[in-house]
Amino acid sequence: MATLMNNTLVVLLGPTAVGKTELSIRLAKLLSCDIISADSRQIYKEIDIGTAKPTKEELQEVKHHFIDVLPLDQYYSAAQYETDALALISSQAATQPYQLMVGGSMMYIDAVTKGIDDIPTIEDETREEMRRKFEKEGLDALCAELRLLDPEYYDLVDKKNHKRIVHALEICYQTGRTYTSFRKNQTKERPFRILKIGLRRERENLFARINTRVDQMMQQGLMDEVRRVYPRRELNSLNTVGYKELFKVLDGEWELKMAVERMKKNTRVYAKKQMTWFAHDTDIHWIDVDKLNIEQQIQQISALLESNTE
Repeated sequence: MATLMNNTLVVLLGPTAVGKTELSIRLAKLLSCDIISADSRQIYKEIDIGTAKPTKEELQEVKHHFIDVLPLDQYYSAAQYETDALALISSQAATQPYQLMVGGSMMYIDAVTKGIDDIPTIEDETREEMRRKFEKEGLDALCAELRLLDPEYYDLVDKKNHKRIVHALEICYQTGRTYTSFRKNQTKERPFRILKIGLRRERENLFARINTRVDQMMQQGLMDEVRRVYPRRELNSLNTVGYKELFKVLDGEWELKMAVERMKKNTRVYAKKQMTWFAHDTDIHWIDVDKLNIEQQIQQISALLESNTE
């Protein structure tokens, strides 16, 4: 524990397409450490283009953890990520006084830096039961059921977010308790320093980068990647922007041009959600990457690291 207390976890975060990858590799080399990915989709195998994984060359430059390690059908939660990431941080404490976490998955970042409530892992049988129930009865019916079983959480939850509605009901079904009874929202103390660095751009610039990235993904062969995983399109790991839209093309519901435009729009919507989430975290030190080149960004981060250890 004493060793860990002298360690610093640097968290490099920001919305999708803001420019984390290049900077993270430079920063990892500067700090002589590996990169701990905090991306809930890059952790899965077979979906490389649509999740914007680092290139093979980038992965060779610096060792990355939690990228390309799980099969598509394996369930993986933020709670499991918390356990696994903390174990990795502890195991590397003696050799890497600085550790670098990089990503934009809000729940993964919060799980490691703040901790998440000790909510039970959902059993496969319960998850499958709720999946069938959602498909058969629809979201409105599940919302009505949640209102009866856990009215306190019902008043708080986004009624359009089916994942949260379903998960809350899974907890109710499996434990016989309300989801609210498990939610403590207390920050857990960590035995190491934490320095959060956020990258941000002007909205117009960020959205332009998102649009360009989607076009590049299509040029790199995203449609072929989607075809390969299409038979497993019901998996939760594939319930994500890029794959959902192109599945509709393969289903014959949308034209390709429309799907690509929806991908751009839905990615922009997701980026806005990320920015809103991060805006509530007062511990983040922000870097305006529109105004600074990568050398200046490194200099600013170095200054933050010095002040953080004083």
